[in-house]
This record gives sequence, C-alpha cells and structure tokens, in this order.
Amino acid sequence: MATYKGIKGFSIQNLSADPSNPIEGEMWYNSTSNVWKVEEATAAGAWATGNNMNTARSYLAGAGTQTAGLGFGGYTPALTGATEEYDGNSWTTVNPLNTTRSDLAAAGIQTAALGFGGITPAYTGATEEYDGNSWTSSNPLNTARRLLAGAGTQTAGLAFGGRLPPNTATNATEEYDGNSWTNSNNLNTARMELAGAGTQTAGLAFGGQPPTTAATEEYDGISWTSVNSMNTARSELAGAGIQTAALAFGGGIPPVTGATEEYDGNSWTTVNPLNTARYILAGAGTQSAALAFGGNNGPALSAATEEWLGAGSPTTKTITVS
Repeated sequence: MATYKGIKGFSIQNLSADPSNPIEGEMWYNSTSNVWKVEEATAAGAWATGNNMNTARSYLAGAGTQTAGLGFGGYTPALTGATEEYDGNSWTTVNPLNTTRSDLAAAGIQTAALGFGGITPAYTGATEEYDGNSWTSSNPLNTARRLLAGAGTQTAGLAFGGRLPPNTATNATEEYDGNSWTNSNNLNTARMELAGAGTQTAGLAFGGQPPTTAATEEYDGISWTSVNSMNTARSELAGAGIQTAALAFGGGIPPVTGATEEYDGNSWTTVNPLNTARYILAGAGTQSAALAFGGNNGPALSAATEEWLGAGSPTTKTITVS
C-alpha cells in the first residue's frame, strides 16, 4: 500500500503552528487547532478579509506592498494626517503627515514613500517623503490639485490628472526626481478621481470622471497613449501593480462597486470583486498580491482591509475529515 512518505518523500508533520513557508502540496496536522491542513495554489484570484485600519477614513493615499503597506491622510470626517503601517496582519499608527489633508496621491514603498497634492482645505501641491519613521516636506507640485493619481517611487514619482478649483478636471502630468517636480506631456483625457499604477517610465492611468470613464492610458516616460478601456466605467477607484500587470478595484459607477479587473498590458479581465464594495479607497501592492483599505462603503466611512491573492498564489486550506 502506498504511503504519503513514499509518494512525496517525507512524512506528514505534527505541528503546534502552521509552517511559515510551506510548499505547494505539503500537508501537516495542526495540534493546536486539531485540524489537517494542506498548501494549495489558488485556481482563481479572490479577496480575503484582513484586520481593519485603526482609523476609518476615505480619500486617503496608499503605498507599499501587501505585507508592508502604508496608508496616510484622508477624511475621518475631518481632514487628517494620520499614518498607519501594515505588516501583513495588522495596522500600527505612526508619525503623521506634516500637512493634514485628504484627496492626495502616493508613490513608493513603506520605508520610502511619497505623498503629494490634496486639499487642506485649500488645494495644495504639498509633497512629503516618508523614511519609515517620519515625514519630511519637499518641493511642491507645479500644479496644486486634489483627487489626482500617482505611480513610481520616492525618487522617481509620477503625478497625473486631478481636480483644479473650483471643479475642473486636469490632464497635467509631472515627474519627481527626489527633489522637485517637472512638467511633462499631458494625459489625453483630462480627469479626476482616477487611479494609477506602474513606474515613472511605464505608468498606467485608468478610470475617473467627468463623465465617469473606463478610459485607460499608458505612459512611456514621455507621452501618454490611449489603450483598451476597463470593462466597468467608474471613478473613485484604487489600483495596484505595474503597467503590464495591474489591478483595478472598487469605485463609484454609481452605485458603489467592488468590481475588480486585471490588466495584462493589452486588455482588462473582470475577476472576483471586493468583499466590501466601496469607493474613495486606497490600494497598494502587485497584481498577484494587492492590498485594499479604507474608503466609503456607501452609508459610512470604512476601515476595512482586504488582501488579493491572484490565481496561482499559495493558500493554506483546512482539510475536512469525516
């Protein structure tokens, strides 16, 4: 009779806690929870509910990765500079922005982030750099604006679109070099409340309004090119990933939506939606491991956090034994 050890080359372990880096197909018995478990690969991408932010808010910005995320600024319903770090499990409140604001954009990672634009309540181009501990003010955007999108890194950031006073969408694009902003070629479609992903030389802009749009554009470091649109037109959405592997999620059509789509550098594909439909939320991470947090679910501000596991991502399943 064949045994698991004979097939796989090792025995099933009896562990008090799940292993930190299980391999696909590995099985074990968790003696603490008294269940059998196995490591599998997800057949289709899906959102998993994580622990809430400490401060429920909308109109915030996000940066970093799924296991090292950063959320800052927003509306609580007062303007806030509150900053929180995510470690893949829970959020920790850290030093706030120097300029309290909402409607801002972001770029970078948890230990080297960039926050720019927003409303204080005056429209602002204020730019700040985060080093993993505190925020330092830098040179502002050339065009003060709110409800814009961002991409790139702390030393090579990209700002595009947004709202100018009193209520005019802009197509202005600026590049940041770690010190100051330089005007670049405009988006083809002026819009606000859009989302962004990618880098300074390979950026992606999608969604926004007015009117509510599914329009998508790619940036090559010089100019923007219109490409295939999203399947669901919406504004006030969030994004993650790079130009050739992006994720769009949430937003307002209206109504509020949890719609999620993957972009492969050519077209968008609709995948499983957020568990909590919401708009004016923030995003971070990659197409296969994204993070969605904050926003407004329709009736109220949200502190909800969700983690996206793309198709083929490792996941631990409990085996039901009868």
